[in-house]
Amino acid sequence: MGKVIAVANQKGGVGKTTSAVNLAASLAATEHPTLLLDFDPQANGTSGTGIEPRTVTTSAYEVLIGEATAEEAAIPTGMPFLDLIPSHINLVGAEIEMIDVAERERALKNALAQARRRYDFIVIDCPPSLGLLTLNALTAADSVLIPVQAEYFALEGLGQLLNTIKIVRQHLNPDLEIEGVLLTMYDTRLRLATQVAEEVRRYFGDKVFRTIVQRNVRLAEAPSFGKPVLLYDAASLGTRNYMSLAREVLANNQRYLHTPPEAPGGPLPLVRAAAAASPPATPPDAPLPMPTMPAPLESIAMAPRPLTTSDNPPPGTLPSRSNAAPMHSAYAVPEAYAAHAGAPRRADEGDGGWNGHVFPSSPDAS
Repeated sequence: MGKVIAVANQKGGVGKTTSAVNLAASLAATEHPTLLLDFDPQANGTSGTGIEPRTVTTSAYEVLIGEATAEEAAIPTGMPFLDLIPSHINLVGAEIEMIDVAERERALKNALAQARRRYDFIVIDCPPSLGLLTLNALTAADSVLIPVQAEYFALEGLGQLLNTIKIVRQHLNPDLEIEGVLLTMYDTRLRLATQVAEEVRRYFGDKVFRTIVQRNVRLAEAPSFGKPVLLYDAASLGTRNYMSLAREVLANNQRYLHTPPEAPGGPLPLVRAAAAASPPATPPDAPLPMPTMPAPLESIAMAPRPLTTSDNPPPGTLPSRSNAAPMHSAYAVPEAYAAHAGAPRRADEGDGGWNGHVFPSSPDAS
């Protein structure tokens, strides 16, 4: 049985779709069969994988109302091991259409029962609301991944989301867990980002992923080309961030995998295949380069799971493509995707302000 992960936060613009698409692509890059379910009527997850929503004939809408199975709606993407159930604008009316349906909150869970046997992971991109669609996703999921933008307003709605998760646990899905809290759009130049990270880590403790998704131009450009960042620019900071996140998810969910677990720190399957086809650029026993962490991240003293030098490198410290040294295994990119690397990465951008926010009291997140 594969694991179902819902990517949810009722606050818009915090990186839900970006995280869902790129996490699914990164899991697929490790050769784990993965299904991306676009459950947002805006269909950004669909277009972000190169599928035009207007050309879709069978979507998540038909799956939800029972007119099609998940297997019938799933279509291949341009990436091996990654399938997609596309979204459609018709999902907007699903909540009204299903108002008289018995146990409508469990419709998606029932629809995914067979698909769970086919995939190691099912990643659900939830809409930015706490309506019936999100409720269905939380009921169907084994865990929920919560993206949190490293800015003030992103903190305010978390209490409401946690209350919804508590209600779902009590009445619909007692096994629902928090997969983790993912800090997104992190700008190493801003003190605000460090303060938000401290507040999130103080509240959620070890539920916060060690990986932090930093602001990256390539990550923002990739959806306009209909590609995950891994296919758009395999050497970008965004790719390394989400490969690092995928490694954390895999390490925490070995019991759900159909394939044998990888040895700690071992190479990814696609890296092994590439290494077998060509001799390594450096001797096997040569030390791997260890990038340094930016000073703002090292100052987060209250993190129960402290960041280490093996986590995300700051902009400007990565080797150039012309003479790139081997990447550290914590965020290594499968060499099979290196051909998709684009033009040199540009400088990151970001801004924001801090207002001395203290995270409100809300239900236990453990």
